[in-house]
Amino acid sequence: MGTRVAVAAIAMAGAGLFAVTADSAYAGGRPGPKPTIVLVHGAFADGSGFTAVIRRLLADGYPVVAAPNPLRGLSSDAAQVRALLDSVEGPIVLVGHSYGGAVISAAAAGDPDVKALVYLAAFVPQAGESVEQLANRFPGSTVGESLKPVPLPGGQVDLYIDPALFPANFAGDVPAKEAAVYAITQRPASGAALGEPASGPQAWQTIRSYDLISGADRIIPPAAQRFMAQRAGAEVQVVRSASHLVFVSQPGVTTAFIERAARETVR
Repeated sequence: MGTRVAVAAIAMAGAGLFAVTADSAYAGGRPGPKPTIVLVHGAFADGSGFTAVIRRLLADGYPVVAAPNPLRGLSSDAAQVRALLDSVEGPIVLVGHSYGGAVISAAAAGDPDVKALVYLAAFVPQAGESVEQLANRFPGSTVGESLKPVPLPGGQVDLYIDPALFPANFAGDVPAKEAAVYAITQRPASGAALGEPASGPQAWQTIRSYDLISGADRIIPPAAQRFMAQRAGAEVQVVRSASHLVFVSQPGVTTAFIERAARETVR
């Protein structure tokens, strides 16, 4: 029987949830459905950045969910992503970019349906570490000089990447006009989210992980990415010229890396 794909668009007000389900034979001749790929964006971004990757995954027959990440606090963001994971039937390959890496590390802990973790230019913390600490652990990050704070009622603060600095510091290998659009449409992270330490077991301690390292990253220094990947025992691929938005500038490489994780971990 040929591949059958059923598409279901799910709208959530202000959340940007995009879901697709598929019923197909898995690649390589193995019977059964392919795993669902759940994509979790990071700070200063949203799920639309995964558009080119999503199109490729769908073309290859994978079910895809782009999860809304509130960017309000690490524990609360992870709880929301975990609730979404619990609604997905069957095996999952969970993908996180940047701060989204910290979110998936918490959200997938103890979840038997998550078969692989894929980190894209991402934070991979252990308990007690915040993404703010990890960004500054090695020299080379421009986060501190790039942030534009917006005070909120109650004493909290939203953090943006200054749009004037976004193209060079966040998206150096993305065409300038496209990078300018990402700068305008970015979603802020709260200062609390970036400063909240990870707590409890981290999923990478028990789930096989893959780490796509952006070799020209000016947000998370490549040395920091390598350190975290090595500590997690991750399978590593380095994209030497890639900026922090590696999945935007290199969607083909990113998709192939995600699909490798799916093939190698879901039987």
